[in-house]
Amino acid sequence: MYAARLATALRARTGAKFFGMGGPRMGEAGVELVADYHEVAVVGISEVLHKIPTVIGVQNRLKREAERRNAALAILVDSPGTHLGVARRMKQIDVPVGYFIGPQIWAWRAGRVRVVKRVVNRMVVIFPFEEKIYRDAGVPVDFVGHPLVDVVRPTMSRAEFALLHNLKPGRPIVTILPGSRQNEIRQNYGRIVEACERLGRANGDIQFVLAAAPNLKPEVFSSYARPTVAINLVQGATYGALSAADCAVVASGTATVEAALLGTPMVVVYRVSPLSALILRRMIRTPFFSMVNLIAGRMVVPELIQDDFTAGRVETEVRRLLDSPAARDEMKSGLAEVRARLGPGGAIERAADIFAQML
Repeated sequence: MYAARLATALRARTGAKFFGMGGPRMGEAGVELVADYHEVAVVGISEVLHKIPTVIGVQNRLKREAERRNAALAILVDSPGTHLGVARRMKQIDVPVGYFIGPQIWAWRAGRVRVVKRVVNRMVVIFPFEEKIYRDAGVPVDFVGHPLVDVVRPTMSRAEFALLHNLKPGRPIVTILPGSRQNEIRQNYGRIVEACERLGRANGDIQFVLAAAPNLKPEVFSSYARPTVAINLVQGATYGALSAADCAVVASGTATVEAALLGTPMVVVYRVSPLSALILRRMIRTPFFSMVNLIAGRMVVPELIQDDFTAGRVETEVRRLLDSPAARDEMKSGLAEVRARLGPGGAIERAADIFAQML
C-alpha cells in the first residue's frame, strides 16, 4: 500500500518508470512487477528458515533486473530481511538506495544499523523516535510522519455498519483482527475464538466481528468455528469494523496503529512458534511489543504476548474494557496522544519529495 502510493506520487514529480517486487496495489499503480512479495512474506525466525533460498533468489533477480535496466535508484520499503540483501546487491552495481520505513533497529538486531550505514544512501522513517537513532548512527535520515494518518478514516457510522452486517448498534461490538498472514492466523485465531466463546457465555449480548485481511480466504478461519459462538466475518471493511467497535482484539503490528488512529480501545495479542520465541527473548531490546505503546513511551494498551496470550487473559481484558466506561475513556485519551505523535499527514508526499531529489 505504501509503496504503491509512493510510486504514484513519485511518478507525478519525475515521470520515472518503476519495476520491482510488490503486490496488486503496486501493479495497479503502474509498477512492473518482476517478483511477488508473497514469495518472501513470513514472520518469525524458525519460520523463515525454509524461505531462505527463495529470498536469495528474489534478491538476485532484482539485482539482475536493476543491472539490465540501468536503474537510477532503488527504493526499498520495509521488509529488512529481504531488503538489506537487496541493498547490498544494489551497492555492488552502483545503484543508489533510498529506504522508506527502516529496519526496527531500536527493537532488535541493533547491529543492522552498521549494514544500513554501508549500503543505504538515505533513510526515510515514519516513527518520531527513529530519526535520532539513525542520525546518531551516522545514517542520513528524515522523519516524514506515518502514511496511515492520511488513510485511516471511519468509512461509515456505527449504525450504518451495524445495519449492513445485521448487528444491533445498541449491543456491545468486539472486533477481531488476528493478523494478515496464514501463520499468524494459526498462532492467534484459535485462542481468540475461545475467548469469544467465554465472553459470550457470560454475556449473550456481545457481538463479535472478524475483520479479515482481504488476501485471506474465509476457509482459513472456518476450521476454528465453534457452534456456541457467532462471529461475523467481514472483508474490505476493516476501518468500519474498528470504528464501530466498543473494543478490539488486535494482533500486534500495523493494525494496532490503525486502531489507535480510529481511537478504538484494544487488547493487543501475538504468538510465534516456541523456537522463535526462545530466540527472540534474547534479542528484543524494547520494553513494549505494541507499536502503540512504543510510540507513547508507556503502557497505553494491554499486551498479551506468547505465554501471556491465553483465552482467559483475553476474556479478562476485553471484559474490563466493556464493563468500564472509565477504562475505555482513559485508553482513548492515550490513543489520542499516539495519534498526535504520528505527524500531521502528508508523509507519502514528503517521502516522494526526498526520493525525487535523489533522482
